[in-house]
Amino acid sequence: MQTQTLRPTEDGFATAADILTHGGLVAFPTETVYGLGGDARNGAAVAGIYAAKGRPSFNPLIVHVADLNMAQEFAQFDTTALALAAEFWPGPLTIVLPVRPDTSLSKLVTAGLTTVAIRVPAHPVARALLSKFGGPIAAPSANPSGGISPTRAAHVRDGLSDRIDAIINGGKCAVGLESTIVMPDDDGVHILRDGGITTEQIAAIVNVHDTIETSHDAPTSPGQLASHYAPNARLRMNALIAGDDEHMIGFGEISGQINLSSSGDLTQAAANLFAYLHMADEDAQTLGKTKIAVAPIPMHGLGIAINDRLKRASAARD
Repeated sequence: MQTQTLRPTEDGFATAADILTHGGLVAFPTETVYGLGGDARNGAAVAGIYAAKGRPSFNPLIVHVADLNMAQEFAQFDTTALALAAEFWPGPLTIVLPVRPDTSLSKLVTAGLTTVAIRVPAHPVARALLSKFGGPIAAPSANPSGGISPTRAAHVRDGLSDRIDAIINGGKCAVGLESTIVMPDDDGVHILRDGGITTEQIAAIVNVHDTIETSHDAPTSPGQLASHYAPNARLRMNALIAGDDEHMIGFGEISGQINLSSSGDLTQAAANLFAYLHMADEDAQTLGKTKIAVAPIPMHGLGIAINDRLKRASAARD
């Protein structure tokens, strides 16, 4: 198929909604990264997402909805989940909740689990698309499975061109890291994936438990595979200086060919992370380098999520 590029206009949203209604796939920006969207109620569309990405079918998908009322059509909310939704939605927080027994969601979305990962995005393009479509959109990151997540429309086209129907070009994603994923219980939440909302922000609202140990072969939520977000070149973390075969990404006072944030700003570093990994991967190949080295990132605030992505990007691959 030939992938269309759509503008974020009334005509563009109408075309995208029509594609989704007929079981097609549309990539669109959220505040975190670009998502690859399909009708979450349509099993064939969801299967198409897995096929386009080359994504393991045991890895569940995040369902994007327009508001809390729509979310409650598909998931069962307790008081903890409602408190989180009131504080952080719309925004980069995904909540894993029991699926309603009468749900119309495709079972492929949940990968056979009794829970569903759901969120209300804040990006105006995502919100306009959800409003126009009028239903839930299953949308993992719009990149080949395991690759670097896309924060620009060009990244989507580079990875998925001619595998999907359309891309809505909404510019650069502001947050640049995927959503934080939490699972509530009666006494707080477990954080399943660090992301755009920090642990400190969540702990200000509800009790945060120790992290749940999960199996990378049987994830309980999206984003838990051991090897993920990976460039083609091998990646080394916590590098103070680059080797002869490495392209260096700096941070703060540690310089490199590019720098996530020369001022040491973790918010800026998070927003730049995936775009700079794309750049470093391309430059490494051009310069004949086989590896990417990344300077140390502090383990607090958004640095926890950045280090999580770098750890998965540097993990051994089959």
